[in-house]
Amino acid sequence: MEKAKRYLVFLVGLFINSLGVSLITKADLGTSPISSIPYVLSLNFPMTLGEFTILFSLLLIFLQLLILRRDFKLEHLLQVPVSIAFGYFIDLCMVLLSFVRPHAYPVKVVDLLIGCVILGFGVFLEVIADVVMLPGESFVRSIVFRWKTEFGVTKVCFDVSMTVIAAVLSFVFQGQLNGVREGTVVAAILVGFIARLFGRKLEILPRVLFGKKSGESTEETEQPGEHVCIVIDRQYGSGGRDIGRALSQQLGIPFYDKEIIQMAAGSTGYSQEYIAQREEKIAGALLHDLASEMYGYSEQTPAPTDAIFEAEAKVMRQAVQKGDCIIVGRCADVVLKGRAKCLRVFLHAPLEYRVKRLMRTEGFEEKEARRLLRQTDRQRAAYYQYYTNRAWGMALHYHLCIDTSQSEAWAQELIAQAFQRMREE
Repeated sequence: MEKAKRYLVFLVGLFINSLGVSLITKADLGTSPISSIPYVLSLNFPMTLGEFTILFSLLLIFLQLLILRRDFKLEHLLQVPVSIAFGYFIDLCMVLLSFVRPHAYPVKVVDLLIGCVILGFGVFLEVIADVVMLPGESFVRSIVFRWKTEFGVTKVCFDVSMTVIAAVLSFVFQGQLNGVREGTVVAAILVGFIARLFGRKLEILPRVLFGKKSGESTEETEQPGEHVCIVIDRQYGSGGRDIGRALSQQLGIPFYDKEIIQMAAGSTGYSQEYIAQREEKIAGALLHDLASEMYGYSEQTPAPTDAIFEAEAKVMRQAVQKGDCIIVGRCADVVLKGRAKCLRVFLHAPLEYRVKRLMRTEGFEEKEARRLLRQTDRQRAAYYQYYTNRAWGMALHYHLCIDTSQSEAWAQELIAQAFQRMREE
């Protein structure tokens, strides 16, 4: 029953996908990168956009066979009927949208943006259905599998290549650029971001449609374990790491900070340096989704930031199963919800105090210290909000909010007392 639901959702997503492609095309500002070559060909030969889409998809499937060779599986052949359906869906939608003939540039832009939203939602439905991939994505995955490239970079290179080839074909056949315009670039940037946005805002939809996966647990039904975990969120320069280590020695329980990076490195395949440069660092949710081309990833091939987050979350869950512990940052309060008693602590201090502390402990010049303080706090706040949908540092999310400029030893003692009290409950 669930499999049938998934295929139904996929077909709905495929039709919505084709509707988005058709509307983007009708906007007359270019089309999506994956459709750019079929579109240019349809402008110069007596075949429809949908028919050329089918032929182009079959070519990509054949190229996958050459790339994967023995690793090409029978399930890859499901792309053939999907490609045929997608092609005919596009032709059907082009007929349905035959009344769309915008002439004014602003109207074209509006049609383009609406098409991007529709296409993004279609991509979202195809991803959550998780039954079969379209030839474009599957072709990229074949390259990643064979040559061990990074999926996101390969996907962007693929989109750029399709656009460039389409532009070259346009000049060859017509002597001018036709079929590839600013709308192609806009679609390449926005569709992925929109699909990712739907994924974040409608994250409950897969559970509603398909139910809980086998072996999956939910925070709402899981009872907290008997162990207590001190979770320390901290402003940069407030002394959170030093206080955490001192608490570890005082209470005789493990302390996890950089240790989480070391343990996560083994499960992700990324180096410790790579993880250290990317964990707890997001410039902002919108910029992050746009820059990362996040829609190109799935549960099977997560984006690097997501892979690091999940690997570190797994390390933290394993840590609390072993006993009481202290964990610094990394959204541990939300990750461990329902799995342990969490004493949630936020450490902060006035800017001037933190500037002087960094100058003293790290040897930074004042200007550099101020820059790092503002940058790091912004990144930590954006990271926390991105993965928890909560405001970082808001008092109602913590048991203790402590100004460490009063005394780090005093802050340590307050946390130790709260830990003992929670331990006795």
